[in-house]
Amino acid sequence: MLTEKILLNVHNPFLFALIELPPHSALLPALAVTSLFALAGFGLRGVTRSGALAGFALAFALYACAGPRAFAVLVVLFVITLLATRLGRQRKLALGTAERSGGRSASQVLANVGVASLFAAAYGHLGKPSLLAACAASLAEAAADTVSSECGQAFGTSARLLSNGARVAPGTNGGVSWAGTASGTLAALGMSLMAGWAGLVAASDLWLVALAAVCGMFLDSLLGAALERPGRLSNNSVNFLGTLSAAVLALWLARA
Repeated sequence: MLTEKILLNVHNPFLFALIELPPHSALLPALAVTSLFALAGFGLRGVTRSGALAGFALAFALYACAGPRAFAVLVVLFVITLLATRLGRQRKLALGTAERSGGRSASQVLANVGVASLFAAAYGHLGKPSLLAACAASLAEAAADTVSSECGQAFGTSARLLSNGARVAPGTNGGVSWAGTASGTLAALGMSLMAGWAGLVAASDLWLVALAAVCGMFLDSLLGAALERPGRLSNNSVNFLGTLSAAVLALWLARA
């Protein structure tokens, strides 16, 4: 699968040799902070052991290349997704769609954060603000997709496939509901505001981060209905493409 192939590079020590760190980067604080972040994620059962290792690698790359402001947005993403995953867990268990209790695996972490770290690394090399907007949009899309899915399962009474409009049960791959769509959109708006508050993007660019995130969320659902349900793509691959589409759209809008 797409994300599983890319994951091989996450644990490759030569990965960071490709990243040109800013000359005055405080690597020791970045190492300490991201290590504690990964340990906290594992301790809270938000990620598995492999997920913690992948999360550390990606968070370190993001912090080292884009600074603590980008890392702050990543922390908010983790908190939002952790809370959303645990919301209405009893109903999700009854539906058979609950996230496994051990937390997200390495491939799941990569699918949601890998694109953001990639654009952060590009920013560390090129220094273009539009790359930070793409990074923020990727994180916002990850939050929107997770929140829409989890809240749709927790509160939605029915869902429809974006591909053909067929009515399906909440939690079905590619299914969207009013509850999920509204909560996901709010998550995208909240993440864009957080990116602005942290100084990751200018106030005038907050709209494009939110718009790109919402568009990525809908594309994720469309891919889930058209390609994931028939088994042509895995859920991780769909999530990865959703975050990538949000980042690319934000990059295009920022340059337009």
